Amino acid sequence: MNISSSTSPFSLHNSPLALQNHSDGNKTKQSHEAPSIQKKDIVELQTRDREVRNHEQAHIAASGGLAKGGASFSFQRGSDGKFYAVGGEGSIDTSPIPGNPQATIQKAQQFRAAALAPADPSAQDRAVAVSANAIEAAARQKMQQKTKEDGIPSEKPTDALFFHIDVFV
Repeated sequence: MNISSSTSPFSLHNSPLALQNHSDGNKTKQSHEAPSIQKKDIVELQTRDREVRNHEQAHIAASGGLAKGGASFSFQRGSDGKFYAVGGEGSIDTSPIPGNPQATIQKAQQFRAAALAPADPSAQDRAVAVSANAIEAAARQKMQQKTKEDGIPSEKPTDALFFHIDVFV
């Protein structure tokens, strides 16, 4: 499964300053709006690039070593000729740990945290978190089943928090 940011690229107006022929034969520059539109587009691309890179970095930082490699990005060339990240994706190991439901629960909690780490998780990020919930629930069910099979009474939550000490003087 992949954890990825939203990959909706911007639709940019790449309208370089051009010379146009007028009916009187004189060449004039296009309106002065073109440079300001280009600058606005570049600012939008720079902002998107920062958001995408921060989003993917949040996944990696929260993955606790479950990330498989770094993030990969999709790029768009700006009117300035530079490439800007407009989408990103990272892979994370979401497989259960065979024969160890407790470790699987901890792993599912870790990759759910990684999926939801960015400030604005994408639909794919939320889908990975839902998958983590399902894996965790299945592992908990296996733990309960094993506990019943082994005849070990399950611990009540209050038993784990309180204990009794007898002191003889």
